[in-house]
Amino acid sequence: MDGVRPRKQPAKPAYGGEQRLNGHATPQDRAAASTGSTENIFLFWPNIIGYSRIVLAIASLYYMPLHPRTCSALYSVSCLLDALDGVAARKFNQSTRFGAVLDMVTDRCTTSCLLVFLSSAFPRWALLFQGLISLDFASHYMHMYATLAMGSGQSHKKVDQSRSRLLHLYYNNRAVLFIFCALNELFFIALYLLSFSSPMLSPSLLPTEKSAPATSQPGNPVHPSSMIFATPGSAWAMELARANKMESFWPWVIAGVSSPVMVGKQILNVIQLVKASKWLAEGDSQARRAQGLPKKQK
Repeated sequence: MDGVRPRKQPAKPAYGGEQRLNGHATPQDRAAASTGSTENIFLFWPNIIGYSRIVLAIASLYYMPLHPRTCSALYSVSCLLDALDGVAARKFNQSTRFGAVLDMVTDRCTTSCLLVFLSSAFPRWALLFQGLISLDFASHYMHMYATLAMGSGQSHKKVDQSRSRLLHLYYNNRAVLFIFCALNELFFIALYLLSFSSPMLSPSLLPTEKSAPATSQPGNPVHPSSMIFATPGSAWAMELARANKMESFWPWVIAGVSSPVMVGKQILNVIQLVKASKWLAEGDSQARRAQGLPKKQK
């Protein structure tokens, strides 16, 4: 009709604040991006702290077979920095997906390496330590993948209370998260120290009449031909432990205090694995229904 103004066409929706054509940025978008400042995510303070954790962890692994005190100190500092990178991320507003994944991968790798050593130090319990490694990796990978695939890219620490109250408390209460992670690592560090100091767990620490006298001759346990590749249960490691006069009292105390929390952490890993599996299965069921599957047979 004459005199009737045509309706205004609604603006095309923008994705992430940018208008795109056929999935590609427009020339205006590219021009705006070229003039804007860029950030180097890899040099964010939380990520730098993460790199330092990796360096400390590698150093602790180098000293692990022969120098329990040095190894424990380096490993403990690396674990404590795990709490500092979160503080830095909040203070400098530098929370990133890369930082979250770097933090999780570092945690999994350092703990797994320590458990691998414990498997060799306590061969009778190797299957248990291998199971703990597998549970830790499977639980966290499944949880991370589920939150990225089903949670619209949200952080893996944002667990809805309706899915699991325990996981919600674990990830959203910083004190609970710190206590569980710290005491879990302390338990395994205590076991590591006991492998050098407790004859009850390491019978090879007991002196025997057939033990060769310690001399300064090359190839003797005091001076092995290769210090780097000496096996953890070798005579050299045992002689070093005796020379350092390591006491087993405090490692036993730490292991006893932290053991309930360690068990609780493994229970949380099981819960996390089950909940993430169910969440992914729910998504698969919804996707299949949307595709009209399963199709009814005529």
